Amino acid sequence: MDIVLHILDELILDRAYAAALPLSAVLPKAAANITSSAIPAPAPSLWTSVVGSLPHPPPSDAAESALKLAALPSHLPPWLMEWASPALTASAWPRDYIPRQLLSLTLVTLIGIHILYFLFAAVSYYFIFDHDMMKHPKFLKNQVKLEIQCALRAFPGMTLLTLPWFLSEGIHDYTKTSTSMAGLISSSIPFFLVFTDYLVYWIHRILHHPLLYKHLHKPHHKWLIPTPFASHAFHPVDGYAQSLPYHIFIFLFPLHRWVYLGLFVAVNFWSIFIHDSDMITGNTFINIINGPAHHTLHHLYFTCNYGQYFTWADRWGGSYKHPSAEFDPMNDIKLVESVARKHKEE
Repeated sequence: MDIVLHILDELILDRAYAAALPLSAVLPKAAANITSSAIPAPAPSLWTSVVGSLPHPPPSDAAESALKLAALPSHLPPWLMEWASPALTASAWPRDYIPRQLLSLTLVTLIGIHILYFLFAAVSYYFIFDHDMMKHPKFLKNQVKLEIQCALRAFPGMTLLTLPWFLSEGIHDYTKTSTSMAGLISSSIPFFLVFTDYLVYWIHRILHHPLLYKHLHKPHHKWLIPTPFASHAFHPVDGYAQSLPYHIFIFLFPLHRWVYLGLFVAVNFWSIFIHDSDMITGNTFINIINGPAHHTLHHLYFTCNYGQYFTWADRWGGSYKHPSAEFDPMNDIKLVESVARKHKEE
C-alpha cells in the first residue's frame, strides 16, 4: 500500500493537499524559504481561518518535510514523470503527518476496493457465471442487488478496521517487505499461499462456531447460490477477520513489496472467482485446488470446504467434501423445470 500511496502522492495528493490545506494558511512566514511557486495562491480568508484552526504539525516541520521529499528519488516510471506534482508542493499537512496518512489511506482503500470489486465481479458475472443458476429455487429475489448493497455496506467498516495494518505495513515500515529481494520471489509466493490458506481455513472455521456464526458469518451464507457479487457481501468484521493472515504474513516473513501488492489484487480476484456457483468437476486439479465447485458446496452445506486456495487443510481438518455431479445445484433447476413441464402438459 505504501507504493500506491507514494505514487498517488506524487501524481495527485501532494497537489491536492497543498491546494486544500496550504502551508501559507498556517503561517506564511514559515514558508518563506520555499520557492513561492511551490505554494498555492492564498486561500480565501474564511477558508484560511478554517485551515489554521485544524490540527497540524509545526509549520517549520512541514516546510522541512517538503524540502526533504523534494530530494528523494521519484517512485514514478519515466512516462508518468511529466504528470508529477512540482518538487516543492508544500502543505500544512505533509506526507509524514499521520492524520494525512490516515485520510489518504482511507480514500485510496475505499476507492481501490470498489474498483477491484466491481471490475472483477462484473467480468466474472458477465463472462463466467452461469446465469441459469438464477433459476434455482434458493436464488433470492433481487439477489444480485442485495449482494452489492451488502458489500457496499461492508467496505467502510472493513477499511477502518484495516487502517492500522496499512499504516504500519508500509508507511512506517514495521514489516519485512523490501524491493531488493528478487531472489526470494520464487519461494516466497508459494509460502505466502500455504501460510495464508491455512490461517484462513481456521479463521473461517471458527467463524462457523455457533457463538460467532449468527452475529458475524451468517450474512454471507444468506447467498446459498452465490454470484460473483456475493464475494464481498459479508459482515465487515467477518471480512476483516479473514484478511488478517495476509497482513500478519509480512510482519513475520520477507516478501517483495510489488509481489505483495500483486498478491493482494490476486486474492481479491480469487475470492470473487470462487463465488460463481460453478460445479464443473473432473478436472486435473480438483483434488488439490479449492475452486468454485468446492466453495459452491460450502455455501450449500455450510460445514465443509473452508479453505481458500487448496484442499489440504480441509482434508487434515476432516471437513473436505469432494465435488461431484450429484451435488450440482443445476440438478435442482432441471428438476423444477421438469416438474413445471409436467404440470403444463397436464
